[in-house]
Amino acid sequence: MMNASTTPTPGAAAIVLLSGGLDSSTVLAIAAREAKQRVHALSFSYGQRHGHELRCAATQAASFGVVAHQVLEIGQLGQLVAPATSLVAGSELEVPSAASRAGHVDVPSTYVPARNTVFLSYALAWAEVVGARDIWLGVNAVDYSGYPDCRPEFIQAFERMANLGTKFGAGQDPLRIHAPLIELHKHEIITRGVALGVNYAQTTSCYDPVNELACGRCESCALRRAGFEQAGVADPTRYAPA
Repeated sequence: MMNASTTPTPGAAAIVLLSGGLDSSTVLAIAAREAKQRVHALSFSYGQRHGHELRCAATQAASFGVVAHQVLEIGQLGQLVAPATSLVAGSELEVPSAASRAGHVDVPSTYVPARNTVFLSYALAWAEVVGARDIWLGVNAVDYSGYPDCRPEFIQAFERMANLGTKFGAGQDPLRIHAPLIELHKHEIITRGVALGVNYAQTTSCYDPVNELACGRCESCALRRAGFEQAGVADPTRYAPA
């Protein structure tokens, strides 16, 4: 599924939100190689626990030949939300293990308040500057079961807001937000990415890495490991010793 009824235009400028993770790297491949758009990749240093994901983002951006890759420094976001999320440096909250989250349906502490709203807002601003009518992001079925800003309803509402509040809405070619993984599970995402040439060894999913090694115990590690197993693809992830 893609949010928006309009098919992306080959050769047109596009913005891809790129974290350096498995999902966003797959979306980068879809935008660059499948939709054949001129990608401007956007990453954020927002006070996250580790910088490894940004190094992965840079590697993926170079691999797919993006037009430009911007890394925005917005550390104040991490400072602001630290009391409410375990994903930023300085937070007193612990990253929960996959085992401790089994059976829970509440929003986990790994949710970062308003993160996707903030990220999409920056993407929207850059889209106006470079004339991009397409913004891509990697939210998926697993995400929106736990994170409110990954739900299809949120993506659709942001798209409507973007077209009301920017010059896009005044013309005949409105902005479109694409979430091509929104109905996919991890093994389906991996299968699609492998077909598009994504090097998953150069991505990271871990919420709490140890010296760039995946912890192997958080929910994200568990989902990634299960995804490779279900896809029948060798897991290239380097895990910390148990």
